[in-house]
Amino acid sequence: MPGPVEPIGGGRTAAAPPPDPARSAAFLSALAARLPGLAVRTDPADLEAHRRDETVNLEPPLPLAVASPSSAGEVAEIVRLAAAHRVPIVPRGEGSGLSGGAAAVAGGLTLTFRRMASVVSIDPADLVATVQPGLINATFKALVAEEGLFYPPDPASQDICSLGGNVGTNAGGLCCVKYGVTRESVLSLEVVLADGSIIRTGGATMKDVAGYDLTRLFVGSQGTLGVVTEITVRLRPAPPPKLTMLAFFATLPHAGDAVARITASRVVPCTLEMMDGFTIRAVEEYGHFGFDTTAAAMLMVESDAPGRAAAEELAVAERACRDAGSTFTVSSTDPVEADLLRQGRRSAWWAIERLGLARMEDVAVPRSRMADLVAEVEQVLDAEGMPGGTFGHVGDGNLHPSFIVARDDPDGTERIDRARQRVYAAAIALGGTVTGEHGIGLAKRDWLERTRGEGAVRAMRAVKGALDPLGIMNPGKVLPD
Repeated sequence: MPGPVEPIGGGRTAAAPPPDPARSAAFLSALAARLPGLAVRTDPADLEAHRRDETVNLEPPLPLAVASPSSAGEVAEIVRLAAAHRVPIVPRGEGSGLSGGAAAVAGGLTLTFRRMASVVSIDPADLVATVQPGLINATFKALVAEEGLFYPPDPASQDICSLGGNVGTNAGGLCCVKYGVTRESVLSLEVVLADGSIIRTGGATMKDVAGYDLTRLFVGSQGTLGVVTEITVRLRPAPPPKLTMLAFFATLPHAGDAVARITASRVVPCTLEMMDGFTIRAVEEYGHFGFDTTAAAMLMVESDAPGRAAAEELAVAERACRDAGSTFTVSSTDPVEADLLRQGRRSAWWAIERLGLARMEDVAVPRSRMADLVAEVEQVLDAEGMPGGTFGHVGDGNLHPSFIVARDDPDGTERIDRARQRVYAAAIALGGTVTGEHGIGLAKRDWLERTRGEGAVRAMRAVKGALDPLGIMNPGKVLPD
């Protein structure tokens, strides 16, 4: 009789060893000898600056050092030496992440990519471009726009976040309802694996089904499976300037009804965003955009359809909002004015962050359950007696509940933690997920199994163990201990 079959993922990735001063010193000496031109920083100020990302309530340790490679070959050599000395590697974008994915690891080397921030090529004929991971999202979008082309992923932090970081978290943004998250725009990756070898996933063709889809495996893996050193993305012809409409509502349920009506109309706007009354008032105080501060909710609807189609789409959306009980609508066909209105939505988090110790969450539910999620957030805020607001991408069911406590509140961190735990549980109960675009990282790893299930996490461990048997690639992130 055959013996029992071992479950998939039965083996575990080795845990990253605890920091050892002798091993760390030997690693840094080896780096200096093998890569004398590599920028390696160990100054306390540099270590502190690369200790955490934008996730609040996390206190990670200082890294061993910060290195800034200038090529994939240097990254490969760094990883080979790290494997030989059992030193963890933490790839880092610009530190704008909100899940702790770039938080430092004790005894680990943090990699930054500001010396790898170039456009390798832009091909208007094939509608593809190849870039290095350190390139800033907005900078790249501006460069391809000069060629009459368009790169859709547009996180609210696009002016400061890097494309490598976007790939790591599978970042979203305001255009996801029409164009999808980052993975829908990534065709191929160059990746340095945990043994220092370099692979290429995918290619520059629009259709490619050869073998397993490794590209999508690495997108969103937050550096736990390898280090991305080059990215090939698909581009689109530049759409016309967007037409923008704002609709204000006396209640959140009315706004939710409007979203349902817009969805049922089969109109697919390029942007469908929501801000609740608290967020509207915070944004208006922050930037004076002319928003109705008496409203309980606001929807922003945009169309980038060609010709008359854009005006027709917004007309359908406006009727849906009025039928749902909107109190006021305003439209703009002027690109400058439309951009100002859009900046109002993009500034939501910064407007809220000014008001105290704030935590922005990232959950997603089926669009038909968004009203239930918003109601749960309001109950959580009432139960904790804390202010807060909800805004986000209602077009695809991705919301950002935000909680605020006084900076000197001794129980503030605990209260925020209780609030977010309740919101995570509510999102899962409503058929959703604890992250729509920010990633699991360090902050949400204990919720991964509840979101995906034990079997799925076991399969993820099997993948991690196969690609990173020593456990040196961004250890402690994504997968729960």
